[in-house]
Amino acid sequence: MTLYQQADSNVRKTWLLVTFFLVLVIGLGWLFSYILESSLILVIAVVFSVLMSFSSYWFSDKLVLRTTKAHPIEKKDHPELYRIVENLCLTAGLPLPKIFILPESQPNAFATGRNAKHAVVAVTQGLLDKLERVELEGVIAHELSHIGNKDMLLQTMIVILAGTIALLSNFFLRISFFRRGGNRRNEGKLGVLILILGLLAAILAPLAASLIRMAVSRKREFLADASGALLTRYPEGLAQALEKISKDQAPLRTASKANAHLFIHSPLRGPENKNWFAKLFMTHPEVGERIRALRGMKI
Repeated sequence: MTLYQQADSNVRKTWLLVTFFLVLVIGLGWLFSYILESSLILVIAVVFSVLMSFSSYWFSDKLVLRTTKAHPIEKKDHPELYRIVENLCLTAGLPLPKIFILPESQPNAFATGRNAKHAVVAVTQGLLDKLERVELEGVIAHELSHIGNKDMLLQTMIVILAGTIALLSNFFLRISFFRRGGNRRNEGKLGVLILILGLLAAILAPLAASLIRMAVSRKREFLADASGALLTRYPEGLAQALEKISKDQAPLRTASKANAHLFIHSPLRGPENKNWFAKLFMTHPEVGERIRALRGMKI
């Protein structure tokens, strides 16, 4: 399978996961509302999530830039970087994003912003110091592909859905313990069975939501790799960049589990656990898989 075909497959799988996510949220909300005999629970959770998602959609980029200590640059500060971004934006048909630099020695990069007109591409100083031009182009093309593929919007939606599930589950567990099964629907064997089912759903649903969120993140990384390689017409540049980035052991001091999924490669350094269970919780595909896919690409 070529990388382009793999990208098409990842798009379909991503939207299947999102659809399943939506069904899970609706089904969970209905189950909890049914058991507790109150549709108000679902309404409150959804309204709260919408308000949180609105603020996240409009202000999350500013928060990320502040927490990573990234600072904006102009063309005179780094003309070569600017030219690379300008040329790739022309090729991709994207407006020029704002460019930020993180004062970190680890080579890495991320894109953020609510849409293409308000996008940001941020790179570390280590990326500029340690990568060759073709490798830097591959990384920038990857990040621009996240913008072009509207991945920021998708990730925001996924975070909202995961947050809604966590909120519903937490609320249900608290109310269940306070009410101690005192409603009519929990009387009798069938009622007890439904209550147990609700408790299991409340405990397991947040875990399932987290797994789906990680899976979507990995699929979008594969898609950005494919789109970026097609943009530069030179997959080897991105492959070499990923090799260098993954092998570099310099820490990224402002990285955390909250923002690690944004970067082209996880900035959290340490030995990678290769077993199948650990891979379920990875925000990025295994770098070896990404490099093999890129080097197997036919343009």
